[in-house]
Amino acid sequence: MFRNDRNGRAGSGRTNLYDDITSKIIAELEAGRFPWVQPWGSASVKAPLAMPRNAATGRHYSGINVLILWGAVIQHGFPGQSWLTFRQALSLGGNVRRGEHGTTVVYADRFTPEDEKRRARETGEEAAAIPFLKRFTVFNAAQCDGLPEDVAIVAPPPPPGLIEPRVETLIRATGIDFRIGGDRAFYVPAHDFVQVPPPQAYFEPINWHRTALHELGHATGHASRLGRDLTGGFGSKKYAFEELVALS
Repeated sequence: MFRNDRNGRAGSGRTNLYDDITSKIIAELEAGRFPWVQPWGSASVKAPLAMPRNAATGRHYSGINVLILWGAVIQHGFPGQSWLTFRQALSLGGNVRRGEHGTTVVYADRFTPEDEKRRARETGEEAAAIPFLKRFTVFNAAQCDGLPEDVAIVAPPPPPGLIEPRVETLIRATGIDFRIGGDRAFYVPAHDFVQVPPPQAYFEPINWHRTALHELGHATGHASRLGRDLTGGFGSKKYAFEELVALS
């Protein structure tokens, strides 16, 4: 399910938001990671050393949002620092992939209610502005499909030697849309593409090859190939049968 919380919350909601952010930072520290440092030397795809920015407006995020988005890039292995709201992805002609989960960022500002402006005019005093904090959800460009080329993120190719040449040749020979990136392995029948995390994210190279070939096995069931029934939900007999096919 998409998570797209676009409504501001006041009072206790603001306190809960502060607590959420603080808890994330403490969790990173307890895990031995520093949210204000970008440890790009991890096993995941290395994102460019840059400030997070909104891919639709070009504006850079600031304040606590920088730490939140850096942390999300580190956690999920996103290959870039560009972010979009759900609606912004649609406005650019793309879409957030089904099942992707967004990252909550915040917007802080002040506003002056009309009643306060009126009171200030009547008394000659200065109008008091009220601070507010609003949360909303953004998605990394790597979580989206159909974005313009200048917005879409293409993961850099893995270092030479991590993919067995014969397996690489086999993948190309299938003609299946095979994508490397993100932190999940899956096949999407509706759009007929396979995606797997980069080889460098795996502790053992053999496991990347097993995963890639397994997902390609699912892709053989597309209507344009062997035409298997791929409509089974998780836990159903159809799903179990398809998993056995992909394992064989």
